[in-house]
Amino acid sequence: MTERIVAVFDHCFSSPAGLNTRLVGGHAEPYYRPASENGAHWHQVEFTRDYPASALHETAHWCVAGAERRELPDYGYWYAPDGRSAAQQVEFEVVEVKPQALEWIFARASGLKFRVSADNLDAGLGPSDAFKRNIWRQVQRYCREGVNPRAYRFALALASAFAQPDPLLAEHYRLEELG
Repeated sequence: MTERIVAVFDHCFSSPAGLNTRLVGGHAEPYYRPASENGAHWHQVEFTRDYPASALHETAHWCVAGAERRELPDYGYWYAPDGRSAAQQVEFEVVEVKPQALEWIFARASGLKFRVSADNLDAGLGPSDAFKRNIWRQVQRYCREGVNPRAYRFALALASAFAQPDPLLAEHYRLEELG
């Protein structure tokens, strides 16, 4: 499964014309390395071990990041590890709505179940109902208004590779699925 996700991403984006970016698993932590940081001729989206959800989530972050952010290590974003305070968790949920909405679309395109990630297990804070609702609303907006060209290309390529229906149809997504 993960190897196919990587192959689809690399087919879409690894060439110089395709943004010269590769998806690479096997890492202890996810990270984005622009070519200027990794000493290679390509940018690298790194995901945790061989987890398909991590590959899709990190790809979603890459799709959300604009051209300037894709020149910065880890897109120049802050990240507070597990054990965030309630206030930090609220901020996390605000910045994670769009990536997690895209991840849901990519998961659907791959035939996988999507799980909302609060990414804060040590603090015992799961995803709030508002967070889940905001992710669902963002997916509905993406289906109605469209996604950026990178996300569109990847979603359709995944759907083709995994023989799934069009992942950008709003009726495929129900708030109740998020638990």
